[in-house]
Amino acid sequence: MNRRLPLLLAALVLVLAGCTSTSDDEPGPPRTGRWQPTPGQEWQWQLSGRLDPAVDVPVYDIDGFDHPASTVADLHRRGRKVICYLSTGAWEDWRPDAGKFPKSVIGTGNGWKGERWLDIRRTDVLEPLMAARLDMCRDKGFDAVEPDNMDGYANRTGFPLTAADQLRYNRLIARLAHERGLAVGLKNDLDQIPELLGDFDFAVNEQCAEYDECTALTPFIEAGKAVFHVEYELETREFCPEAKRLRTSSILKRYELGAWREPC
Repeated sequence: MNRRLPLLLAALVLVLAGCTSTSDDEPGPPRTGRWQPTPGQEWQWQLSGRLDPAVDVPVYDIDGFDHPASTVADLHRRGRKVICYLSTGAWEDWRPDAGKFPKSVIGTGNGWKGERWLDIRRTDVLEPLMAARLDMCRDKGFDAVEPDNMDGYANRTGFPLTAADQLRYNRLIARLAHERGLAVGLKNDLDQIPELLGDFDFAVNEQCAEYDECTALTPFIEAGKAVFHVEYELETREFCPEAKRLRTSSILKRYELGAWREPC
């Protein structure tokens, strides 16, 4: 009897198994280790007032500056994933790092008190500032980031911003988030969804139902990525049927984004 035969057969099995399994070099879903929110997940978006941690939803979106690591840890203990809200396209005069932004990159007001658009072309200035903010989100234990005001090119900012400028900047923010292990959401900027779908892990939208724009977000849903959606002016009966059909994560909120919410 050939005693080497069992060893040879075992080696052959291992070789064949290696040929049929998916390796890191073969096509397939990316193995990033980041959280990937999925369509239809319920959420709470609270940016003002005393945080209510007891809303029975799997996802919270809260202000990254206003809450310490202990708040994020508490939400994790309650079984929540937590998104870090940041303004990455506008300067806010009350933030602790506001004085680090040179006047040359601060443009016109964006309609909210104390906020002004940023010159997103100046990545030499903005990249280290935004990297530091994302470091904060990571260090506090957040799972993801919601970068706000990411559509300056479509507004009057005081700077001649182009769609190409916006794509470049949005991809920069996405890369910085991913380098820190954070998922990242595309805020509004519906026109650039086709170009940015691969760079972002989910979407956050305000008032797509009011402006009849929600179908523009379907590429995210089709890619298995959540769309966290809020309305302010409509009643839930006016937008929830369509939201359920599209599988968006839709809620009614008041403009101050306190604890109150009415889900679909």
